[in-house]
Amino acid sequence: MKVILQQDIKSVGKKGDIVEVSEGYGRNFLLPKKFAIEATAVNLNVAKAKAGSAARKKAQDTDEAKLMASQLSKIEVTIPVKIGENGRLFGSVGGKDVAEVLKKKHNIDIDKRKITLKTEVTGVGTYEAVIKVHPEITSTIKINIAAE
Repeated sequence: MKVILQQDIKSVGKKGDIVEVSEGYGRNFLLPKKFAIEATAVNLNVAKAKAGSAARKKAQDTDEAKLMASQLSKIEVTIPVKIGENGRLFGSVGGKDVAEVLKKKHNIDIDKRKITLKTEVTGVGTYEAVIKVHPEITSTIKINIAAE
């Protein structure tokens, strides 16, 4: 029996997949629990249209992420920090600090969890941070650490 899955089912398929299952599994488990619908001609057309629109949306999101990544790579951020004796930092600089400066200076709102520093910030200088714009797309920005 062919069915269209309405949600992800382990070892069967993902939501929207058209799969062949045994007659008993389909009639006694998948259909009554609304985990799947029968693959009639009408339902198949609807499923194919949804899959097409989902693919277009994913492609559009990827294009937007590529554009954002190219714009981010041109940005350079300066973060003022307190410096103690021997050029050592008071505290630390992390993704949260970078996100705050991006929001204030460039009006770019990025979640602090998507920002990772390539190396640990130990003093005044230039460092790089990687921003995860999309699951497959990242961008690198320069961070200048300056004494207050």
